[in-house]
Amino acid sequence: MRAVVIKSYGGPEVLEVQEVEDPTIRDDEVLVQVEATALNRADTLQRKGLHPPPKGGSPYPGLECSGTIITVGSKVQRWKIGDQVCALIGGGGYAERVAVPAVQVFPAPSVVSLKESAGFPEVACTVWSTVFMTSRLTAGETFLIHGGSSGIGTFAIQIAKYYGVRVFVTAGSDEKLAACKDLGADVCINYKSEDFVARVKEETGGQGVDVILDTVGGSYFQRNLDSLNFDGRLFIIGFQGGTKAELNIACLFAKRLTVQAAGLRNRSTENKAEIIREVEKHVWPAIEAGKVKPVVCKSFSFSEAVEAHRLMESSTHIGKILLTP
Repeated sequence: MRAVVIKSYGGPEVLEVQEVEDPTIRDDEVLVQVEATALNRADTLQRKGLHPPPKGGSPYPGLECSGTIITVGSKVQRWKIGDQVCALIGGGGYAERVAVPAVQVFPAPSVVSLKESAGFPEVACTVWSTVFMTSRLTAGETFLIHGGSSGIGTFAIQIAKYYGVRVFVTAGSDEKLAACKDLGADVCINYKSEDFVARVKEETGGQGVDVILDTVGGSYFQRNLDSLNFDGRLFIIGFQGGTKAELNIACLFAKRLTVQAAGLRNRSTENKAEIIREVEKHVWPAIEAGKVKPVVCKSFSFSEAVEAHRLMESSTHIGKILLTP
């Protein structure tokens, strides 16, 4: 089969399409003929040698995919050959075929194309497991999303609005903010020209928001804490702004704040299975009802993987970037 291979660690130019061995499946896995995969920041980190795949996992990038099941392990009961699915994977999406634990597979939503469904698993599982399962965001609360026009952000806006939450976003251009507003964001803040802390306080009568989903990390840490309401929850899922910060612990005490952080890729299969059950129960109905839609910036072929990575690292995109065999 063909796969996009990382020849050596470095810039986008190290990606190359090569002929590689087909994956083999275990008894509790299925083999998926890939229709599409979607880019995630973790792919660019893996390309640089900063985010290795889990032990025993596929060496190829790609944390999600959609496609058709072509082989089923002997212990798999739910799925059969020919099923159209999308899946959360530990790697290997940048290939024509990928082995997936059966418990990490979703039925492809009937209301979007099989290709577009490739952009749902990673964002849905990330947002639901962090903001809803852990930070317990609920109807009537306020929620700040940094990077509202990203793949994570565009999904988070929609699912939060579906569940009756008031949504704040930051983004770096009027075009990105307009896209967020079209998706339902209530308060749109240009972080390049506005102080998001001041704007959050202004829009909440000085209280702050209840939950923040942050991909920036260090450089935003204290400002995020300053933006939270009493009993507020900060969930960090990235550190594009660095991994170190100075903390005023007093504000944690004063406002009873909670700070949490987590990734998705290195969780156990059992933990991912729990998340996937919850996502299928709580998110998939919103997708099927047309209340949460895929936001796709652009689609590239495997042979254009270099250009796809350059687009992601330019941060000019809105929504997801897809890659097809």
